[in-house]
Amino acid sequence: MSENPLYDGLTDRAAGVLLHPTSLPSVTGIGNFGKHAYQFVDLLSESGMTVWQMCPLGPTGFGDSPYQCFSAFAGNPYLIDFEPLLEAGLLESEDLRDLCELPAQGCDYGGLYEAFWPVLEKAHSRFNESAAEGLADYGSFATFCSKEAAWLEDYTTFMGLKAHFGGCCWLDWPEAFRDAKANKKLKLPAEAEAAKQLHAFAQYLFSAQYKKFRAYAAKQSVRILGDLPIFVALDSADVWANRELFQLKKDGNPRAVAGVPPDYFAADGQLWGNPLYEWKAHQKTNFAWWLKRVEANLELYDTLRLDHFRGFESYWAVPAEAATAREGTWEPSPGLALFNAIAKAFPDAKIIAEDLGVITPEVEALMTSTGLPGMAVLQFAFGGEADNAYLPHNLKHNTVLYSGTHDNDTSIGWYAETDSKTRDHVRCYYGISGENIGWDLIRSALPSSANLAVVPLQDLLSLGSEARLNTPGKAEGNWQWRVQPEQLLQFQKESSAYIKELNALYGRLPESRP
Repeated sequence: MSENPLYDGLTDRAAGVLLHPTSLPSVTGIGNFGKHAYQFVDLLSESGMTVWQMCPLGPTGFGDSPYQCFSAFAGNPYLIDFEPLLEAGLLESEDLRDLCELPAQGCDYGGLYEAFWPVLEKAHSRFNESAAEGLADYGSFATFCSKEAAWLEDYTTFMGLKAHFGGCCWLDWPEAFRDAKANKKLKLPAEAEAAKQLHAFAQYLFSAQYKKFRAYAAKQSVRILGDLPIFVALDSADVWANRELFQLKKDGNPRAVAGVPPDYFAADGQLWGNPLYEWKAHQKTNFAWWLKRVEANLELYDTLRLDHFRGFESYWAVPAEAATAREGTWEPSPGLALFNAIAKAFPDAKIIAEDLGVITPEVEALMTSTGLPGMAVLQFAFGGEADNAYLPHNLKHNTVLYSGTHDNDTSIGWYAETDSKTRDHVRCYYGISGENIGWDLIRSALPSSANLAVVPLQDLLSLGSEARLNTPGKAEGNWQWRVQPEQLLQFQKESSAYIKELNALYGRLPESRP
């Protein structure tokens, strides 16, 4: 670390669990911030796991990925708990019938889309009929809309028009509506205006429920570690309303798109398709849009993980017409200039850098200058030589160590599918049989020198590939896995106390840290 890094990095030892809230149990087709989220906080607290890491919480679009959202500022309406709306008389049990018939074993996003929005429309209609200022202790709806107007107006207008035009991308809207700034002078069609108000109501509910949830987590000494994707989706309110901040042609289509070159996950690289930033435009405003985005995320999370950190030093630009990510080139990003602006605006922020992938000396220098902790993944540690940076004996204190991430198979699934050389290395390194590899990696992560150890819930539950959440490069079938109540109950009975003992033994509880 440099003599005067921007941030102090990780100074305390802790342990956490990676679980996206959509994977929680519920009776309405997808996990949410209802009672099961509170129960999971309790379980984490009982286990001495003081960090809950989540994927991004934004409203998802095609492909259902939380890394491709309609807004970098809005929350995902699917995470709204309808129970308080039942208690407030805005809904009746019969209104939830179609939602309750959705499968509990996974997320059926198509079925969810069809069943969710009619329920929210009923609640919104009854809220309007009540003429109430707000719901329960959620505060005033009008005050919320005024306070969040800087992003909410663009987002709700975007979603209103998207609903009016059949859900298609804004690039396919009539020309008069493709220009967000000119659109401000136009009167929205009645259907679009109604959808706009519905989405504002959804954000009001999400915000109020999430704040209550986060306050409860804080009382239980559980911190929320959130995720900020480096890029935003092309079909988003962010791009529609701020075209000058992105590398777009005059018609709005991207000149080039984001991705990564061939790597561990994909032989042709990963073609993400996100529009790239027009960094010179951001620099002219001293990164004003980025500072607003970071501020919004810091209001959601105790600690912020910056996805694809190496893209802040240089990014892989792929021609928009390319079929794969092989044809890209590395282009420079602002690097330290952006982080100087962030540190000046948010000097006390807790930030983690996802520094996986192609890490060059320039990226390492940026990491050193910022002082941000990086990541290590045990599934990437084996099969090579003793100098692999992810092997436990090579880890630095200022590191977040994972057994695997949301992009990996579960540890059991990974071990079953990896090559014999890697399995031999694992067995020799730990002196184990490999029969309990999920727990072997957990027992490796917790005593490690990395100050923060995070394990996916699937590993704590000893689940195989059937519980994988995401496969990079696979367009469909991701983000569907959900944990079952009986699995959590079994973990609580059989493993919670043991995990807490390990966390105490290795100094990862607040009261047991040296």
